[in-house]
Amino acid sequence: MINVGQVNNLEVVKQADFGVFLNAGDYGTVLLPKKFTPEGVEIGHKLDVFLYIDSDNQIAATTEKPIAQVGEFGLMTVEGVNSIGAFMSWGVKSKDLLVPFSEQRGRLNEGQSILVYVYIDKASSRIVGTTKFNKWLDNTPAEYKTNEQVDLIIAERSQLGYKAIVNGEHWGMIFPSEVIGKLFIGKALKGYIKNVREDGKIDLSLQKIGVGKMDDLSAKVMDLLEKKEGFLPLNDKSSPDAIFAAFRTSKGTFKKTIGGLYKAGKITIDSEGIRLAKEA
Repeated sequence: MINVGQVNNLEVVKQADFGVFLNAGDYGTVLLPKKFTPEGVEIGHKLDVFLYIDSDNQIAATTEKPIAQVGEFGLMTVEGVNSIGAFMSWGVKSKDLLVPFSEQRGRLNEGQSILVYVYIDKASSRIVGTTKFNKWLDNTPAEYKTNEQVDLIIAERSQLGYKAIVNGEHWGMIFPSEVIGKLFIGKALKGYIKNVREDGKIDLSLQKIGVGKMDDLSAKVMDLLEKKEGFLPLNDKSSPDAIFAAFRTSKGTFKKTIGGLYKAGKITIDSEGIRLAKEA
């Protein structure tokens, strides 16, 4: 199935001096301009191309990869604003993405970077963007389990913490006590379900909950010690940033983990760092 607004794998059916024509199924043939055509391409070859609607309301193809396809979120920069709305730089140089005024939660200004959701407007059949996410999220029950790993995109910052988009489908919240490392709007990362409340709201964590995270981190510490010839320059006195850089976890979790490994006789701890115990 051919999807406009997404990357498709299409077959070359005709060559010309100005590019190649691709078989786009029910949409007929689509031109891929010469500047986007890889060298050595021949009839019968298949290419990954992004299909979009150009300024003449025709389907166009490019090998440029957009920041976000239809159905995805992406951090984009406002290139300009006119009487219709804001035009976003989304990775397709020949066509900016329009975010109409009616789809802006607050007025966008040139040079501003903001998270945008890409969709096809049913009325015009054009690819557009929106910063109003609520109508696209929480449309299905949040049937997650505690400690389930999920994909997150940081969407907003508030006094409560960070609002994140969970698996592109739901809103979730990362409270300040769960924040490790640096978070910023548009950042994509892995996280874990901490709790799904009775009202469907989702609490998130950036590391596993309870014993699971300890076991997970223990394995990572032992594995890295093996790779580093039995020594790591980290201990319970190390800075949170140094610990996060090595293991993407909080200092508190790291201290509990190496404490458990020490009690189990698997490591030793000194002023320089941690070492594999001889019998480990």
